[in-house]
Amino acid sequence: MVGRSNWKGHFRLSLVSCSVSLYSAVGYTGRLKCHTINRKTGNRINEEVVDSVTREPVPREDRVKGCEVDKDEYVAVEESELESIKLESTHTINIERFVDRTEVDERYFEKPYYLAPQDKVSREAFAVIRDAMREKAKAGLGRLVIYRKERVALIEPFEKGMLATLLRADDEIRSPTAVFEEIADFEAPDDMRSLATELIERNSGPFDPAVFEDRYEQALIALVRSKGSVRAKSAPGVKEPKTPSNVVSLMEALKRSIQAEKSAAPPKAAEPKAPAVKGARKGESGRGDTKPASAPVRAARSTRKAPGAKAGLRKAS
Repeated sequence: MVGRSNWKGHFRLSLVSCSVSLYSAVGYTGRLKCHTINRKTGNRINEEVVDSVTREPVPREDRVKGCEVDKDEYVAVEESELESIKLESTHTINIERFVDRTEVDERYFEKPYYLAPQDKVSREAFAVIRDAMREKAKAGLGRLVIYRKERVALIEPFEKGMLATLLRADDEIRSPTAVFEEIADFEAPDDMRSLATELIERNSGPFDPAVFEDRYEQALIALVRSKGSVRAKSAPGVKEPKTPSNVVSLMEALKRSIQAEKSAAPPKAAEPKAPAVKGARKGESGRGDTKPASAPVRAARSTRKAPGAKAGLRKAS
């Protein structure tokens, strides 16, 4: 069942337009919710909205948006004034440019939304734009106002619909220079790099986000369940991973890692043995099995000889 949309409006490419709806592609409804409660009563605490100076409660009708122009100095902006400056992007996503998806820096990605046609009438125009973008392998850049803020969105075909990812503003992205400038240049020797690449190959596989479950969330749920059933019973804690000791040799650490990966690899399934031939001498079975028999069996064999066999055991070829 489709949930409630976060935004409704029009999706437009030049003169082609269609009605669309925006749905959040992420959600946290299944997570355990924690609130601040009164330790004595167990009741949830309601925080009052108060004036920062007078400390008096402020009723809802007296609350208004204020834009900070100086320290502790604000200009009140009324709802009607906000309505008067609405932009076209409030109700329309107008594609302004098409780009290669790979050109967009991953740091700008913030939140994904599903974009779908709002009604049957809009499906044809929606499909035309979607399929044309898919054929040219392009993503569109457009603006929309969501939660009273104009945002740039990267829009690209996704299955039967489209994916609209909100992008961060350019001034929100910090330069990495200050963070990386103290990292000294180092070119790893070929043998070290070879071991490191082998580790990567051994630990490579398809992306499966379900594997990386929230272990803290699971431990928190277990804690709450244990306290809910027996309050005095201590809940199982989360074991902290052991902090590895300082390894003097990087090469030694790489070698140990490779050895650990080999040891952890599942053993190959043993091939089925061929049935032994009745009366065959040791070493003459179908697969030439030379595995020594147990002590009691050896003792029994030493007191008798197979018919026609020479004294002693013949070495298996």
